[in-house]
Amino acid sequence: MTLPSDNHVHTEFSWDTGPDASMVNTCRRAVEIGLPAVSFTEHVDFTDWGDHDHPPVDAQVGTRKRVLPVDVDGYLASIERCRHEFPELRILSGIEAGEPHLFAGSVAAVLRSGTFDRVLGSLHSIVHDGKLVYANHVFRSWPAAEVVRAYFAELLRLVEGSNMFEVLAHCDYPRRYWPAAREGEYREADFEEEYRTVFRALASSDRPLEINTSSPLASVSLMRWWYEEGGGAVSFGSDAHVPVRVGDKFDVAVDVVEAAGFRPGRDEYDFWRR
Repeated sequence: MTLPSDNHVHTEFSWDTGPDASMVNTCRRAVEIGLPAVSFTEHVDFTDWGDHDHPPVDAQVGTRKRVLPVDVDGYLASIERCRHEFPELRILSGIEAGEPHLFAGSVAAVLRSGTFDRVLGSLHSIVHDGKLVYANHVFRSWPAAEVVRAYFAELLRLVEGSNMFEVLAHCDYPRRYWPAAREGEYREADFEEEYRTVFRALASSDRPLEINTSSPLASVSLMRWWYEEGGGAVSFGSDAHVPVRVGDKFDVAVDVVEAAGFRPGRDEYDFWRR
């Protein structure tokens, strides 16, 4: 089986990676397992509102202790070194823009600072008690289903309110932190209408949906909802933060996406399409 490209990978240039993160070693691993391409989509997050951002009314950015700006020059230099060292691997530059609808000006400033082949849009945070905080922290004080519905409502605003990203990443991010011991198993069907509403909006903008293999893997049913709502393409992303995880579970993800009705695109580097 020819594996698809991994379009969501982090290296030492992302603020949330550890000492084992390595762009060079990730490229080496990608070649070993037969990936045709990788996109190094480093985290772009912010600790305060900047010029031309769109903060929710009276909301402050909550504490983000570890968040640091991307070293764009160092990152792009590393990309060029890896392209030279691994000519058999297509290597794309990119960012994962957190809350791009809210940090529009700040994200635009980063995009102006270099050349980025791929931009992911992601939502990690929602407003709680007047602060923009990581959605998983809200499970401590809100019913779990309420957290997820608030997340989807904000995700819809992201899709409809930003044209700065190409691919929507991990569409149900809080699912990773679902308090199963308290609430029982997470059921996609409980939030079918929320998923479908976001999918319709994303499909109308003609942008791909990511199947993220770091999150609990989407079911065939969920990917069929994307297909049924007019979704035209699927992007595969491991969300790897260490080299060993690049391309992780792609064999299973391929089966899921194929069963939902999508097929390989124009070439091995393309998104999968309906």
